[in-house]
Amino acid sequence: MSLLTNMERIESLFNAPNTKKKWHSAFLVIYCSRALASHFTLNNKTKQRKVNPSPSFTVIDLNPQQPFTIDQTTLTTIVKEKDHATLKKHGGIEGIAKSLETDTEHGIKGDEHAEDMSRRRHIFGSNTYPKPRSKSFVHFVLEAFKDVTILILLCCAALSLGFGIKQHGLKEGWYDGGSIFLAVFIVISLSSISNFRQNRQFDKLSQLSNDIQIDVVRLGRRQQVSIYDIVVGDVVCLKIGDQVPADGLFVDGHSLRIDESSMTGESDHVEVGKVHNPFLFSGTKVVDGYAKMMVTSVGMKTTWGQMMSSISRDVNEETPLQARLNKLTSSIGKVGLAVAFLVLVLLLIRYFTGNTKDENGVKEFNGSKTKFSDIMNSVVGVVADAVTIVVVAIPEGLPLAVTLTLAYSMKKMMADQAMVRKLSACETMGSATTICTDKTGTLTLNEMRVTKFWMGLEPVLENAYSSVAPFVLQLIQEGVALNTTGSVHKSKSESGSGSDFEFSGSPTEKAILSWAVLQLDMEMDELTKGCSIIQVETFNSKKKRSGVLLRRKSDNTVNVHWKGAAEMVLKMCSKYYDASGILKDLDSEIMRKFENIIQGMAASSLRCIAFAQTEVSDSEIEVEDGEEKAMVKENGLTLLGLVGIKDPCRPGVKAAVESCQNAGVNVKMITGDNVFTARAIATECGILRQNQDMDGAVVEGEEFRNYTPEERLEKVDKICVMARSSPFDKLLMVECLKQKGHVVAVTGDGTNDAPALKEADIGLSMGIQGTEVAKESSDIVILDDNFASVVTVLRWGRCVYNNIQKFIQFQLTVNVAALAINFVAAVSAGEVPLTAVQLLWVNLIMDTLGALALATEKPTLELMEKPPVGRTKPLITNVMWRNLMAQALYQIAVLLTLQFRGESIFGVTKGVNDTLIFNTFVMCQVFNEFNARKLEKRNVFKGLHRSKLFLGIIGVTVVLQVVMVEFLKKFADTERLNWGQWGLCILLGAASWPIGWVVKMIPVPEKPFLDFLSIKK
Repeated sequence: MSLLTNMERIESLFNAPNTKKKWHSAFLVIYCSRALASHFTLNNKTKQRKVNPSPSFTVIDLNPQQPFTIDQTTLTTIVKEKDHATLKKHGGIEGIAKSLETDTEHGIKGDEHAEDMSRRRHIFGSNTYPKPRSKSFVHFVLEAFKDVTILILLCCAALSLGFGIKQHGLKEGWYDGGSIFLAVFIVISLSSISNFRQNRQFDKLSQLSNDIQIDVVRLGRRQQVSIYDIVVGDVVCLKIGDQVPADGLFVDGHSLRIDESSMTGESDHVEVGKVHNPFLFSGTKVVDGYAKMMVTSVGMKTTWGQMMSSISRDVNEETPLQARLNKLTSSIGKVGLAVAFLVLVLLLIRYFTGNTKDENGVKEFNGSKTKFSDIMNSVVGVVADAVTIVVVAIPEGLPLAVTLTLAYSMKKMMADQAMVRKLSACETMGSATTICTDKTGTLTLNEMRVTKFWMGLEPVLENAYSSVAPFVLQLIQEGVALNTTGSVHKSKSESGSGSDFEFSGSPTEKAILSWAVLQLDMEMDELTKGCSIIQVETFNSKKKRSGVLLRRKSDNTVNVHWKGAAEMVLKMCSKYYDASGILKDLDSEIMRKFENIIQGMAASSLRCIAFAQTEVSDSEIEVEDGEEKAMVKENGLTLLGLVGIKDPCRPGVKAAVESCQNAGVNVKMITGDNVFTARAIATECGILRQNQDMDGAVVEGEEFRNYTPEERLEKVDKICVMARSSPFDKLLMVECLKQKGHVVAVTGDGTNDAPALKEADIGLSMGIQGTEVAKESSDIVILDDNFASVVTVLRWGRCVYNNIQKFIQFQLTVNVAALAINFVAAVSAGEVPLTAVQLLWVNLIMDTLGALALATEKPTLELMEKPPVGRTKPLITNVMWRNLMAQALYQIAVLLTLQFRGESIFGVTKGVNDTLIFNTFVMCQVFNEFNARKLEKRNVFKGLHRSKLFLGIIGVTVVLQVVMVEFLKKFADTERLNWGQWGLCILLGAASWPIGWVVKMIPVPEKPFLDFLSIKK
């Protein structure tokens, strides 16, 4: 049927009579439905029909997940088994690179080609590892139920509930047992929520600390990416101190030595090269040399796939302070247990001797006349009261307070550019008495720039480089380009008018490269292509120089280039070039002149670097397995020139140093720079004062090393600056300081700093310039490499310790008061004034809300006005004992007065009087929380406006107390109070303020009040 005919029929519908329109409409719907069904069936058949290609037909596979020409199993086997035969079968390293579609010089396409990255991850996997399962909320709930006192309370609640319902019916009988159930539920819920949140926060910090930044080459550009973003085929740049991020093959480099002890357990370092051993394993460390590697396996496909997951931090580690508090909790708990047992015995004796009466004055026990259910109900009530006394007496909130304050401070420290790797470092830092700091990047900006250039004995101005002999400039350029671990990436500028340069490497390398490229017009690519490197001596902090032996392709000559600390390189030279290119002898007189030039630059806070060169004869070159080998010559060199590099002091570093000194913390600068540069920077930073006696304050590492052990111990306190020091000298100083009783914090960034970082009480590594070895050896990573952040860590460390002391004072006041009141009342009156539910509520105020309020106080300036705590000071100081005993005695006096005289004094019933006791006790804690904010200062309101969380918790506590008293009569066993009675409770609670103000004027002796609570660190 034609389309025209169909259209005519459809048109006729609009002209049809009304009686036929319904039938026509139905027909139209059926027809259209069949037409659509037919259309889709035809399309499916067309898709399924096989099409014969024409002779010119070409198949293009557009599947982005197409496989590479080598599989993962083969790649894994080659590296894991160190299988040279299979490697050779696939064309060697170049063949593997071709199979992985990798350019060994320019890397993979990278992030700009997302489909390539996606394909590599899909086929070879990602560089991630299974994380251990996080503890669920249910886990923390179950942990809370393991507390014996909680279980006893629940048993008491169940028995009380059963007997109560049997005796009074469901409507009235559930109150006592149900109230205990509800109170226990609230306590468990809040503590579980708190612990769950802190555990999650520690998990996040642990994951962040494992997120290492790796140098890779992608599309010819060197860049940093997360270790988790590494893919198979990536070309990774390795240098001393780096962690190998995945399994792979050596592509290019020199003098590479690897520490494989994390994998094999062997301490010997393994040489890695292109011919004999090109295999690199994930998790191993670079101890010498530099190289490029091509990644062949990532994540769980690597030989050491579980390595990264195994180094994740144990979030359950117990810090020294937590251990001390657990011991303190145990000691106080024993006292509480003894009191509770005594109360239990006394109450049971009074009950069974008929000395207890109910609300109507009738004896509760009448021998055999008393029902068994009544006896059991009373006994259960007595047991519940005794157990609740134990709950309140045991200060289990102390470890919770540590967890809270550590979690809070860690979060805040992260915002202040300090990442905590070990929890114990937070509290230990508060006791630090000495900080040994690096210079470069920590005290200075690490933004280096060449500001001076000397050829021979004459300075060369920036606009006068053309006056220097061209061949000498060529030699300097050659030395800069070939003797470096940095790189230069050239790209077209956004304006299109020229080129932009990107420099990578250490700050010193970048400064020299940018000077050579921008001032000397160095063409790095041409120079590197025009030479082949024979041997490399990599830079380390001990030698303070680096060298390269190379062969020029143009004339086939062999040359040695050295670069490093000026006085070190100068000692290796016997000749020098002047600016006109004339070669001259370097005699002792000229040597002194050069030394004066170096000292002059150093006195201006410049880092002085020298370049030297000489030609080597072919007879000194050996050939082994087709490779040229030779030692890099270290004497008889020709000095090419000197450069002075400026690295300005960081803004605010002088104030930070002064802040430490005011806090009684000594700051010592340990640097590899020469003594003149070190002295100039130390003076600029405030470590050395202008009028200070320099005798013994500034030493060189060699001098300190050569002292006898007795001399070192005698002189170490006076030393402020140690110049030209090696990592061994730094370690030696840390050991000396610790022997003298100092708590030592050390900053470090190099691989060789690892021993000193481990030996120190607090190891602080640098996040930007620090090697992975240094970071793993440290307790805290300073993310911005800034000394001011080190001072921030010190401030937070003191804050942690101070907050814990505040909470101890607050909680022990409640413990002492509650124990004394219940014990005296039980002995004299045969009953406890505070019921189980009321004591559980007080326990909640103390443990969770109190910890949250006091443990999250921010650091104040006052903390940096006091000397450090040190190793031997007791946790509970005499000042704290004075404060807590005064407040506890006041509370005991007030509450016992209400207990024995309250009804007669105020003319109230026993129920109202018991409510007055409970309400006054809670109000005393609320007001005493303000006193606990300041252990020594009388003005407890200073800085209160900044503690919004503290004020919020106080407000919540007061509101909940009003609800407990006024609206939860059955639950809390209370009576409503009138305005006058509320005013009385508030007045009695507020009296703790003037008492605290007066008490803080009472002097205390220096000797610890209770030696058995002076638990040493």
